[in-house]
Amino acid sequence: MQPIKILITGGGTGGHVFPAIAIADAIRSIRPDAEFLFVGAEGKMEMERVPKAGYAIEGLKIAGFQRQMTVSNALKNLTVPYKVLSSLLKARRIIRRFRPNVVVGTGGYASGPVMRAAQQMGVPTVIQEQNSYAGVTNKILGKRAAAVCVAYDNMEKFFPVGKMVFTGNPVRSDILKLDGKRPEAMVHYGLDPAKKTIAVIGGSLGARTFNETLRDNKALLIAHPGVQVLWQCGKFYEMEFAESETANLPQVYMTAFIDRMDLLYTAADVIISRAGALSISELCLVGKPVVLVPSPNVAEDHQTKNAISLVEQGAARLVRDADASEKMLDEALLILNNDALGFSLGESIRQLGRPNAAGAIANEVIKHLKTSDKKKRGA
Repeated sequence: MQPIKILITGGGTGGHVFPAIAIADAIRSIRPDAEFLFVGAEGKMEMERVPKAGYAIEGLKIAGFQRQMTVSNALKNLTVPYKVLSSLLKARRIIRRFRPNVVVGTGGYASGPVMRAAQQMGVPTVIQEQNSYAGVTNKILGKRAAAVCVAYDNMEKFFPVGKMVFTGNPVRSDILKLDGKRPEAMVHYGLDPAKKTIAVIGGSLGARTFNETLRDNKALLIAHPGVQVLWQCGKFYEMEFAESETANLPQVYMTAFIDRMDLLYTAADVIISRAGALSISELCLVGKPVVLVPSPNVAEDHQTKNAISLVEQGAARLVRDADASEKMLDEALLILNNDALGFSLGESIRQLGRPNAAGAIANEVIKHLKTSDKKKRGA
């Protein structure tokens, strides 16, 4: 077989970066001869995470429109068209130099110009659409993509039916191996094995709504001494909330960052989480009862749509961000006190898990490789 070159673009958040790395790992397991190049956005997490995973990456000076209208954001928005154009031109130079057989996009600022350039240059593109509601950029790119790998049903309203492949979303490999880790998890996070555990996951930067809800519900937690909380507050909020009375309760364990998600999932009896695509994909494989509190600060409210798709299948409970202070912990405690409900939620969400998603996407990518020398010259 001829050596192959794969260009992967996407990032900005873990929901785009980790699936991209998982796809590369899966392709490499099938084709060890493959050469990879990632393209991300300068200053974003992919510029650090991708090299740590062993892959080369180049950055584009790209940013999206700021939706919150302030004078500062208005000035930033004025530079967006220039950044998009310059990124498109740089993407074309990268593609011309690297000469990929296929380009894979997982979403994020860099994905748009790179995928657009690849399509203009005749290079096959494969889109990995993670959400239940596709964004504008992917809807446009999907018309010319070789394939669109989706994780939810009813996506034909966004993409051509003949191009869609239901694969699920790839997740980090350690999430697939949770059996037997509970004792290690209890020690690692300093938890009491005799108590039931609510894990509150706010993401690497944290979620203010989650932090304020825990801070303001000290009395509720004191009233349930048999329940402990593993509170991931985010590095951005650690100083603000670490001195709160809730954080210093004996049954509350606060940490800024979760270094071992596999152990957190193993320790938890109920999980409170945002509803990003990567989080939901991991939660489906974990198979434990979940309370989803979608972030209201995302494009096209796609987290709410992700959450509703699970709720409609009896696989999660939904609390609106605006109602979190009054309802978030109550929902988690309700599940802990109702074994039948907890079992039903856990089993229902487990049925939605796709443990082989990365491999399925890898096979789809390999299927669309452009190997003809004649076609290569056209790029």
